[in-house]
Amino acid sequence: MLCALAFNLTFFWQELWLVVPKALTPALHPILYHNDHDWSGEAPTVELLQGTGALATLASGLASCAALALWRGGSATQRAFLFWMGFEGLFQALTQLAIGTLLQGNDMGRALTYLNVGSVAKAALLVLAVAGMSLAGLWLARLCPSDLGVRAGGRTRAFAYGMMIVTMAAIALIIPFRLPRPLVEVALIPLVVNLVGVGWLIIGAGIKGPDAQSVVEGQPGLVGPVLALGVTLAVFQLVLRPGVAF
Repeated sequence: MLCALAFNLTFFWQELWLVVPKALTPALHPILYHNDHDWSGEAPTVELLQGTGALATLASGLASCAALALWRGGSATQRAFLFWMGFEGLFQALTQLAIGTLLQGNDMGRALTYLNVGSVAKAALLVLAVAGMSLAGLWLARLCPSDLGVRAGGRTRAFAYGMMIVTMAAIALIIPFRLPRPLVEVALIPLVVNLVGVGWLIIGAGIKGPDAQSVVEGQPGLVGPVLALGVTLAVFQLVLRPGVAF
């Protein structure tokens, strides 16, 4: 539940910060949707502004991880939510950067094209993005609340199985939030982001070793996340799906 909620909130955060800079740019008139954005008008910097969403999600991920590391209180649900917000923020941003170095059509690819980034610099950015993913996986493995599965005793395999199950369940829950779109497009982004992220998280858990950070006791609640997910779905489909003009 919390993984799906964090994905949708982070993706919306990205779209919001793709829209806000355009709304502040003369001659651009953006529209915010639940799973995308659009605009009318022309401006010289519009392609550059396609990179602002990834910067916003990266900032969100870093802030969530920092809050989880510094805040020792909170319930199991609150800490698990911060963990998944950190996970989604970091990996949505870093996978978008990595893909942008290879494909000019995605948001970061368009921003890099505007900046006239050459092939050598793109290769360096790709290496940087992959290195960032590896560091993110290690950091998140260290921050992972004990109730999510990282415990003493070297149970990396059990942790890997558990996280893969959570990820696949989350992807199924995410699909209704991204409709209407072709099913492949609806499922592809959450599939890539979450599988890549969980892969690096599992590697990080293996590197981290058996000394786990036992943060909270018990399991995250169910009622709160279910209600939050339901409210978010209603807002997405009833308010944002028709589009909000800026």
